[in-house]
Amino acid sequence: MNRDKADNRLLTPFTLNAALRANNRIVLAPMTRARAGQLRIPNELMAEYYRQRASAGLMISEATVVSTQGIGWVDSPGIYSDAQTEGWKLVVESVHRAGGVMLLQLWHCGRASHSTFHLEEGAPVAPSPIAIQGDGIQTPNGREPYETPRALATEEVLRVVDDYRQAAKRALQAGFDGVEIHGANGYLIDQFLQSKTNHRTDRYGGNVENRCRFLDDIVQAVTAEVPATRVGVRLSPNGVFNDMGSPDFRETFTFAAQQLARYGLAYLHLVDGLAFGFHKLGDPMTLSEFRRVFYGPLIGNGGYTPATAEAAIRDGSADLIAFGRPYISNPDLVERIAQGWPLAPDALMDVWYVPDPRGYTDFPVYR
Repeated sequence: MNRDKADNRLLTPFTLNAALRANNRIVLAPMTRARAGQLRIPNELMAEYYRQRASAGLMISEATVVSTQGIGWVDSPGIYSDAQTEGWKLVVESVHRAGGVMLLQLWHCGRASHSTFHLEEGAPVAPSPIAIQGDGIQTPNGREPYETPRALATEEVLRVVDDYRQAAKRALQAGFDGVEIHGANGYLIDQFLQSKTNHRTDRYGGNVENRCRFLDDIVQAVTAEVPATRVGVRLSPNGVFNDMGSPDFRETFTFAAQQLARYGLAYLHLVDGLAFGFHKLGDPMTLSEFRRVFYGPLIGNGGYTPATAEAAIRDGSADLIAFGRPYISNPDLVERIAQGWPLAPDALMDVWYVPDPRGYTDFPVYR
């Protein structure tokens, strides 16, 4: 059932803080779309894609690698070169002209990568030499088996932290309204957080405080360049993607959220939904659990519909809701929800990553 627009909480403005205000509570979730080419430089096609979706209250870019070492996806964008920074300027200017607010998501794939992505660096890196158990990874040479990653030395961890700092600085140079630190979905930060993938014995491993130190160091480095009120963090406490899930997940993610609460961040973005898999190592963590330890705005994500999103806003579980797949085929998602228009079917996965406008900028608006 569609509520009258005036009665739809999803459509109401939300002030995250003095620096960020959303015209509505609908967030464009970060989604890898693989249109940046081999040089990983954002382009006109990407600018058009984001411009089409600029009515979202808040837009979070696709995951963007902070260094060549962090690469793990074909044709995903970067933010470690001048050319990439200039390319992102093109995108952000297009979004701003359309009235949008956009943050850049900072990413390092860690073990979810392959040596063919970075021939000079060799094997992927991770907190510990533990390979992903799965069907393999799509590389520039086609699908390859997962490799056993190389454990980062302690001094190398500090260099990765600085890569995040430099990337955050470049994000501001490109004109972004802020940044989101990608700590979810089995990528490098998540690998450090979780006991399944972090078997280190130095200051970055062992107990939960040490395992959260890498994220904490990154937040400190990023907020040295970007005001904390323009920085968000994304976590996936229930996720199994990239072979994740640890028995002590509740302790880990509760502690991580408590630590993050110290910084006065713009928001905490949680993949609380189970639409993309659940590790089944206990009852799934809920937004209400995080509400008890993190006092800033919460963004929920993971299989929400307009109706369940509205319910989550109304009962106070979330302040905003991020939509992923519905935004692929509904560039006018805000307008469709506002007018009660039907949503287009989800796009077929075989067009998610093709290097052209198909399945990207060719979805029509309803009216």
